[in-house]
Amino acid sequence: MKHFRILAVLAMITLLFQSCNLFSAAGLSSQGQPIKEVQGELISTITDSSVNMDHSQWDELLKKHVDSNGMVNYKGFQKDSTALASYLKMLSANAPTYGWSVQELLAYYINTYNAYTVQAILDNYPVQSIKDISGVWIGGSIPIADNQLSLAGVENGVLRKMNEPRIHFAINCASISCPKLLNEAFTASKINEQLDRVTREFINSDKNELSAKHPKISSIFDWYAKDFTVNGKQDVIGFINLYSDGKVDNKVKLQYKAFNWNLNEQD
Repeated sequence: MKHFRILAVLAMITLLFQSCNLFSAAGLSSQGQPIKEVQGELISTITDSSVNMDHSQWDELLKKHVDSNGMVNYKGFQKDSTALASYLKMLSANAPTYGWSVQELLAYYINTYNAYTVQAILDNYPVQSIKDISGVWIGGSIPIADNQLSLAGVENGVLRKMNEPRIHFAINCASISCPKLLNEAFTASKINEQLDRVTREFINSDKNELSAKHPKISSIFDWYAKDFTVNGKQDVIGFINLYSDGKVDNKVKLQYKAFNWNLNEQD
């Protein structure tokens, strides 16, 4: 009986250890990355930060290989794989600290997510959908200093904790129904204007069918509903109305569009 109890305890410890690793990989842990919350209205600035990151390498690649609709020339990115690898190496070598401003942190993590998503596609190219890549979101493929983050870790463990719901329209999952990949790098000097632009463009795009009484909206608003707040309270419709050209009645029942996971590749 004693031997059985010891085995049972060991099994529980093993299960707990495996569960913790699973939760970490699934993005429920920031891996200790520095996180700051946006306080009040976000202002674009390069002041009050111990560093000002240079994302010009990524900016050049985006301008070259992403069109105004956010569609990506992955074959072109393949030809510039050395330049992309250089940018990823730079990100890894410049791990954020708490001395960075919230603006610098937002720009760094958004660009990191997007650049490593492109790299994931290139590592498996040609591919019809990012969902065809096993473990693409939970694998520890992002080295930052001594940590190995996953895409889900950057999104859920870091960015979603920064009190800035507009990040959902800045990060791109390489799919047709995703918010488009902006063809410029996010920077601290323009971060508020950039987040405002991508949010407004997404909400008023064909990714949503907005009307006062019968709106049909992106599943992103369903998956991350609790992130969309107005005056401190969850309010998806209220958030949409902050940016939409036409207003949605705040009493209507929302319907959600099917998500198209096909690759966001240029013809």
